[in-house]
Amino acid sequence: MKDEKTHFGYEDVNADEKVERVRAVFDSVASSYDVMNDLMSMGVHRLWKRHTIELSGVRRGHKVLDLAAGTGDLSARFSGLVGPTGEVVFSDINAAMLEQGRIRMLDEGHANNIRYVQANAQYLPFPDNYFNCVTIGFGLRNVTDKQMALDAIFRVLKPGGRLLVLEFSKPTTKPLEKIYDFYYFKLLPKIGKLVANDEDSYRYLAESIRMHPDQETLKGMLEKAGFERSEYFNMTGGIVAVHRGFKL
Repeated sequence: MKDEKTHFGYEDVNADEKVERVRAVFDSVASSYDVMNDLMSMGVHRLWKRHTIELSGVRRGHKVLDLAAGTGDLSARFSGLVGPTGEVVFSDINAAMLEQGRIRMLDEGHANNIRYVQANAQYLPFPDNYFNCVTIGFGLRNVTDKQMALDAIFRVLKPGGRLLVLEFSKPTTKPLEKIYDFYYFKLLPKIGKLVANDEDSYRYLAESIRMHPDQETLKGMLEKAGFERSEYFNMTGGIVAVHRGFKL
């Protein structure tokens, strides 16, 4: 793996180096992660996540895996939906993010049906055919081998289960794309410097958005992993999309 090349923002790096550099970014921003979400989405991320929940089909008794869980916006909602007979696995590759999320979940009383697992999405430590639903919110673009992660997710889903990928995507109009680029590449790093004293991490996050597959490409990747009835839902003019696929 160490000789394989991938991208870290606009840089070409060894695949094993990307894992460490992404970890360093999220170590840096963990304490300001919720502020970061508001900055990157101008506060609209709550609506995007609400729509993702609506598409999940999660109900009482279900087992849900929330990958790249951050500080737990999706996990908190799923905890209430699955109830005491269900299970939510709150997972992140980054120990600092996992700890921030665990503290928040405990503070908000979501302790009884959530367990915490530090895991790389490419190497999921779960049995085959275990989860009813897997979500990954604003995390797939940071994964070194995205196809490998999608294959791993397919493996751990039960037949009839579904995957939801919530991620920044490609705006559907040129005027919106210009505004989008100006905000993410010019303003966001400067705001990150002012708010979190961390311009470089916010610049990487902006570049990672640009390097992420567009809507149709990602849909094809889901299909390659074995997902059927794959589709995507553009939100805010394609600035963000939710991809959904089923393991049938």
